[in-house]
Amino acid sequence: MIKLAKGNRIELIEMPEDPNPVPRGTRGTVTHVNRVGDAFAQVSVDWDNGSTLMLTFPPDRVRLVVGES
Repeated sequence: MIKLAKGNRIELIEMPEDPNPVPRGTRGTVTHVNRVGDAFAQVSVDWDNGSTLMLTFPPDRVRLVVGES
């Protein structure tokens, strides 16, 4: 699992279990990370398309966008 922190820029790879996911490739900014142990996290995101849908790890997958703030 990627270690995300508030302010990180990310790009969505997939939200496999969400019936109405943020579209693949959408970028956003992490606003809050709630880690539950080492294997599970919920991440709040302000997506560039206006959505505020949370990520759940696992199963959601993102990539960290480097050099963008």
